[in-house]
Amino acid sequence: MPDQDIRLQSLKLWLDEQLPALFTAQNWGAVPPATLTAASSDASFRRYFRWEGEGRTFIVMDAPPPQENCKPFVDIAHLLEKSGINVPKIYAEDLTQGFLLLNDLGRQTYLDVIDADNAEALFANAIDALLAYQQLPMDAPLPSYDVALLRRELELFPEWYVKRHLGIEMDEAQRADWQQASELLIESALIQPKVLVHRDYMPRNLMISEPNPGVLDFQDAVYGPVTYDITCLFKDAFLSWPQERVTEWLQTYWDKARVLGIPVHDDFAAFERASDLMGVQRHLKVIGIFARICHRDGKPRYLGDVPRFFAYIEAVLSRRPELAQLGQLLTSLQQPAETAV
Repeated sequence: MPDQDIRLQSLKLWLDEQLPALFTAQNWGAVPPATLTAASSDASFRRYFRWEGEGRTFIVMDAPPPQENCKPFVDIAHLLEKSGINVPKIYAEDLTQGFLLLNDLGRQTYLDVIDADNAEALFANAIDALLAYQQLPMDAPLPSYDVALLRRELELFPEWYVKRHLGIEMDEAQRADWQQASELLIESALIQPKVLVHRDYMPRNLMISEPNPGVLDFQDAVYGPVTYDITCLFKDAFLSWPQERVTEWLQTYWDKARVLGIPVHDDFAAFERASDLMGVQRHLKVIGIFARICHRDGKPRYLGDVPRFFAYIEAVLSRRPELAQLGQLLTSLQQPAETAV
């Protein structure tokens, strides 16, 4: 029997233990007959199931140790609750086995429904939720973005995309271009004011819910650059928006952040530059991660989204001459078509 099937049996046994106590505590009566079906999976080892019976639903997270650790999810969920945003309520937990029983925030993500017509309203809600948790005091025991973390993220690009995926060993000139670009991106990130950073604040992790949005996948939160999450929101792996609209949304966020006392730059042009450079750092990291997921974990489908991230980077290169050496490097690598696996 495959390991995942063994875990699923263990998860069902755990649920059978948890649900009667939960239903009694909530005065919901007896536990009804129910189904347990796959709800979603992601680029990690986590899986999600939907328990459904007589009109009541829950989400069950299966996060197998040692690859996954539920504790950050639990801790950060409690932290985010303090800001009033809509995160999953944790009904039961078993951190040793890697099981969580959560309330169900719905079946539709932003990614499922967002389009040119409803984007304004949906992003307005997302911006308000982002601003809410960015106002939290930075007193939780979370890691912070520092030189080492930023460099580790950036090095995923030459290690996994250039060397492993493209099969290219960078020469001395290419390595010099890479080091210059890395230093610029790291410096820009570190001089930004710090806030709580979700790290994957994008339409796939935002649910159509009440209040809107429901926020998921926050277990990797850190303290870091104020532009990180707002940049991620508008430049993700699955959706691209005209730069004019992105600039308008960034302006909306910046205006609201200043009113609320969130430590954004005093000058919008400086804020927008910081957002551009933060985006490039993230895009290079994600390209490296997608190559790693393909070659280490056997999940090649994510490489199909790599051209979108290169397009984001190229757009920034066209308006940020200080990144000329990065552009020179990418040109020298010739960016082969993303058909290899």
